[in-house]
Order: sequence, then structure tokens, then C-alpha cells
Amino acid sequence: MNSVVVFCGSSEGVTAQYAEDAFELGKTLAQNQIKLVYGGAKIGIMGSLAKGTTEAQGEVIGVIPEFLMKKEVFHPNLTDLIITKDMHERKMKMHELSDGIIMLPGGYGTLEEFFEMLTWAQLGLHQYPIGILNTNGFYDALLQMLRHMVQQGFVKQINYDMLLVDQDVNSLLTKMKNYEPIPVPKWITKDQT
Repeated sequence: MNSVVVFCGSSEGVTAQYAEDAFELGKTLAQNQIKLVYGGAKIGIMGSLAKGTTEAQGEVIGVIPEFLMKKEVFHPNLTDLIITKDMHERKMKMHELSDGIIMLPGGYGTLEEFFEMLTWAQLGLHQYPIGILNTNGFYDALLQMLRHMVQQGFVKQINYDMLLVDQDVNSLLTKMKNYEPIPVPKWITKDQT
């Protein structure tokens, strides 16, 4: 992996551990010469993530849509800041710039961006490793819901198994570096065409 897109919150959450783990992830990416691609903000755990990378002399590319430039308070000290016209262009640019995906704690926007990338992997549009840094068990309930979706026949086990989950930054990156892409099943059978 040469670059990783990280999706996370523009808020700090209720525990300092979220920002601490985001900072540690940013620092660890820099130490491993992995470029950080993220949402471009200097606030919330997004800001902690970027700070960890910049303080460790790593490369950071922020991608932010025009309308969020003021709301999310863009980070002025990045290697590069790319301004897009909208959220769709933002996700496409982030995808183009990365070859790995990580989700940290966040809200609706974090989930939306992450699940679109996960869906693209399910459809065979990329085979990047997809990680969740599950700080303080933040995503335990989500992972339980995803397992329920598998049990109820809405998500295939092989697609659930694409997710690499860990509470430790280094362990998660090791899993991602060692990830073997799954074969992409056919979505439409011959009888359905």
C-alpha cells in the first residue's frame, strides 16, 4: 500500500481515545511511508489524523468539496489540498488517490463514504484492503448488524470477510498489508440476462 484513504469524523466524539488513535494512525502511516488521503479538515478527529501524519513528516492529501471549505475548516498545512465541486467528485478523487481504505469513528458522512467504497469492492470495482479501526469498540454494534445481514441473506459471508477489523493501529495495518483479495462472484446469472 502506497496510500490510504481514511474516513472519519469532523467532530472529536466523547472520549479522547478517538483523537489519540486518529493521531497514532496518522503518525504510523507516515512512519511506513504510506500517503494519507482524507477529507481535508483541521477539526475533529480528521484534524488529529492529519496532525499525526504531518508531525511525522508524512505526505497528506486533503480532498474537500467547495461547500465544506468553511464548515469543516480546511487544513492549511497539507502536502496538497484538492477542492472538488461536490461529494460525488470527492469520493471518486479519494478512490483514485488511494489503494487502501480505513474507517475511524465518525457519523453519517463517515459511514456513507466508507460503505460506498465497500460496495464498490463487493461489485468488483476495486480490490483494496478495507479496514476498520474499532477504537473502544465504537463499531461493535455496526459489525453485529452486518453479521445479522449475513445471517438473513442480504450480505454474502465472503463480502463480510473483506472487512479487516482491529482495535490496534499496527495490527490493522499488518492485516491490510497481508490482505489477499477475494474472487468477485458474478452478480447476474445467465438465466437473469
